[in-house]
Amino acid sequence: MMCEENQTQVTQIRLLGFQSLSKYKPLLFILLFLSYVCILGGNLLIILLVTIVDHLKTPMFLFLKHLSIADVLLTTSVIPMMLGLILVEEGILTLWGCLIQLFAFGIFGFIQCFLIVIMSFDRYLAICRPLRYSSLMSPDLCLQLVIGSWCLVIVLIASEFFIIIQFNFCGFNSIDHFFCDLGPVMELSSSDISILILQDFVYCIFLLFFPFGLIIISYFCIFLAIIKISSTYNRRKAFSTCSSHLTTVCLYYGTLITVYMTPSDESSSNINKYRSLLYLVVTPLMNPIIYSLRNKQIKRAMKKMSNIFLNRWTR
Repeated sequence: MMCEENQTQVTQIRLLGFQSLSKYKPLLFILLFLSYVCILGGNLLIILLVTIVDHLKTPMFLFLKHLSIADVLLTTSVIPMMLGLILVEEGILTLWGCLIQLFAFGIFGFIQCFLIVIMSFDRYLAICRPLRYSSLMSPDLCLQLVIGSWCLVIVLIASEFFIIIQFNFCGFNSIDHFFCDLGPVMELSSSDISILILQDFVYCIFLLFFPFGLIIISYFCIFLAIIKISSTYNRRKAFSTCSSHLTTVCLYYGTLITVYMTPSDESSSNINKYRSLLYLVVTPLMNPIIYSLRNKQIKRAMKKMSNIFLNRWTR
């Protein structure tokens, strides 16, 4: 289907950004810039530590490393442009640039669901099958789980992307958002999007609800195993091994529910735009804090790294 004679083919997308907060631009820019710096610093530190420190070369930290990679890529695909929008009040993207950002946002967002469910499976084996943990969670299996997750998410999001690029975008080209999210972009399409809506619904069940169900089952089994432990000290020790991950699960799905599963209407669309900051800024910012402050192995690795750099610096 082509554009009608009185309609213009959309080649550029206008992102309206934070026009309603124009009075607070300096404060908003500073907060987002500092948050982005902390996100990069914290997650890149975890990636570096897990890569070079021997005692962190375990399945749980391998999965954490890839979760940090996803956080860095997700925020980098959106926040630098968001900072530019604050300075110039609105931004112009080519249609293809907007769709590519949407594609990247989908991959780096949904991969976190699979990584978090793999981490919950790892915690289940560590607590419920401790004697067989090393043999079951082998390095080869860890690598296969990570690579398989990335490949599966890329294929699924790519199939949705190939449907979107066949749509027509005619006439109106403004999005009241600070990045190209699926809902606002589809509102610009003049094509029938019912197939995409159905596909997106199926994908949400498979990529969000199905992993969430597996996480609930894993933690239900973990909870049953922990309450059977007779020693209070051992119960606390068992719970501490999964407390950081459980906090990440609550934070990740809590922000998703807040952003995408609350009732939305025309009057609340502006509120939903700002709720997206929870998912894009708060979660990636909190993950390194959760694991660095609550994990003794990460603290040991940070202390070891700082000692190495101090020794080299003082030579």
